[in-house]
Amino acid sequence: MYRGLSKIELGRLGEKLAAEYLEKAGLQIICQNYRCPKGEIDLVAMDGKWLVFIEVRTRTSARLGYAEESLTAKKIKRLRSLGSYYLLENGFKEFPLLRFDFLAINFHGSEYKLNWLKGVLDQ
Repeated sequence: MYRGLSKIELGRLGEKLAAEYLEKAGLQIICQNYRCPKGEIDLVAMDGKWLVFIEVRTRTSARLGYAEESLTAKKIKRLRSLGSYYLLENGFKEFPLLRFDFLAINFHGSEYKLNWLKGVLDQ
């Protein structure tokens, strides 16, 4: 059903589903698709006192691996750099509690499963 979507459309759908899921779980989404010279963070949210940077990956097939398998050490390192840039650009006077999460969405026909990995990179 979702295999006909372009990569961009699939990414947008995944981010929309992720944001809805996270809001239902009690997070407050404060920014979507934060862009800076270092790249992009899919979602930035507050989870209580935690400022959470969230990478969302969506797959419609396991041919290239499940979404969880796309989280690499290089991507985690880039998330840290993007998070630092976000803090500087937004003028945080105090260093907040930070968390880096990964939300994987795997479609199987018209059904999908979400896998929320919290704290993939600690402060």
